[in-house]
Amino acid sequence: MNEMVSLTSAFSVWIVFAILVIVFLRGSVKFVPQNTAYVIERFGKYYKTMEAGLNFIVPFIDRLAYERTLKEQAFDVPSQSAITRDNISLVVDGVLYIKVLDPYKACYGVDDYIYSVTQLAQTTMRSEVGKMELDKTFEERESLNTAIVSAINEAAQPWGVQVLRYEIKDIDPPRSVLDAMERQMKAEREKRAVILESEGARQSDINVAEGQKQARVLAAEAEKSEQILKAEGEAKAIIAVAEAQAEALEIVGSRAITEEGQKAIQLDLAEKAISAKEAIAKESSVVLLPESGTGAASTVAEAMTIIQTLNKVKG
Repeated sequence: MNEMVSLTSAFSVWIVFAILVIVFLRGSVKFVPQNTAYVIERFGKYYKTMEAGLNFIVPFIDRLAYERTLKEQAFDVPSQSAITRDNISLVVDGVLYIKVLDPYKACYGVDDYIYSVTQLAQTTMRSEVGKMELDKTFEERESLNTAIVSAINEAAQPWGVQVLRYEIKDIDPPRSVLDAMERQMKAEREKRAVILESEGARQSDINVAEGQKQARVLAAEAEKSEQILKAEGEAKAIIAVAEAQAEALEIVGSRAITEEGQKAIQLDLAEKAISAKEAIAKESSVVLLPESGTGAASTVAEAMTIIQTLNKVKG
């Protein structure tokens, strides 16, 4: 009986020991998820930072103090009022993208890094908007976002976090400013329309003037070409007539020195003399009376005498 009690007691001890071992192992093994960091404290003091994977701690001595995600996180920056350099009140909100780079600093360098970075983003945004005029806040959002990110990162270095981006979602000016901006844009559109219309009319006039100028130039060139061609034609005609006359005179001269040519000349002169007297008789009221030395025969004789004289000179 005593042996049975002893065996039962020993078995119970082993069971308790096994349970304690299981509990110890379970408490000492830590599986850290990906992109997560565990900050471990030993006796209330920072001990180490466990990264993703299998890790071990000493139960009842080490404890998990903080759990920090290493992923990029997005947080809304609440709407707030800001005054531009030209004294216009705006309501601005945005989105902040941050990432923990140093879990130790994110745990012990600041109480709540999300709240701290958000407040810093608001104050920095008010400061940057105050440096710009109203129109620039709409036109230069990218430069405004960059300036805010640079200022936050410079101030948040002791906190172990980095601001990756800051995006302004909405900029809401007062209704009166919106109405004034709408009237201004309408005036600008009308101004551009008038300018474009005047530019179109000016270009149209220029095109018409250029067309007329080119037409006059072309007409002048055509007239010039026509006159040149006409002059060339007249010159060629004169040359052709002169060459024909010269050729005819050459032929007449070559024939005139022959006996047949002399007779032909006598006959031609007689015919021309008779024709001339007939024309004078028809057109004039004066009656020509024949005289002894003015007959056709005498005229022909005189002409023949002249021709013979010329031939003797040549001979």
